[in-house]
Amino acid sequence: MKNLKNALLLKQLYQLKQLGFNYTSVFPYKEEESNLLLPNTLEKLKKQALECHLCELSKSRTHVVFGEGDPHAALMFVGEAPGSSEDSMGKPFVGRSGELLTKMIENVLHLKRENVYIANIVKCRPPNNRTPTPIEAHTCQPYLLKQIELIKPKLIVALGATAYHYLTGDETPISKIRGILQQQENYTIIPTYHPSYLLRNPSAKKEVFDDLLKVAVLMKSKL
Repeated sequence: MKNLKNALLLKQLYQLKQLGFNYTSVFPYKEEESNLLLPNTLEKLKKQALECHLCELSKSRTHVVFGEGDPHAALMFVGEAPGSSEDSMGKPFVGRSGELLTKMIENVLHLKRENVYIANIVKCRPPNNRTPTPIEAHTCQPYLLKQIELIKPKLIVALGATAYHYLTGDETPISKIRGILQQQENYTIIPTYHPSYLLRNPSAKKEVFDDLLKVAVLMKSKL
């Protein structure tokens, strides 16, 4: 939560400057610590995210893409960031990569899309679909971590290198780490290729298929 807290405090400093205060070591107004905590329900967390303007991505977005699915899902998918289709609709994975992800969920895992939860590292679309900057990712990350805390998934599939890196802090290339289980305190992470990568590299679908077979086995053992 530290990055979100710092962003909120920085926003407050800008507001104070606009009111005529000069930057100083003396803080003219101190907000209560409790006000910096994120809400403890998905509904209230989404409301806060929809009103978020803590990073530059908020200036160019059409919609905040909070996430969707079963709020008590045992399986969660985390991608990198919304694309143009997602930004237009306000829903995650609804473009071509979303269609592929849905097929992966339904045809390999034999689950309905609404039975899992799908989110991204950042909630707003980066311009030209570029990779989120570290500042953008770290500012938005507390929203995702709070989603995970509230949903309590047993297994998280990290879709692509960006999702894997910000969920674990590990910078190992996705090609070397995909399919290898990463045990966290309350859940297991399994990294694999992002669906958009598969659209550009169809030959990698076999590797993702193998990774999802591991997911299917794990889900059976953890339920």
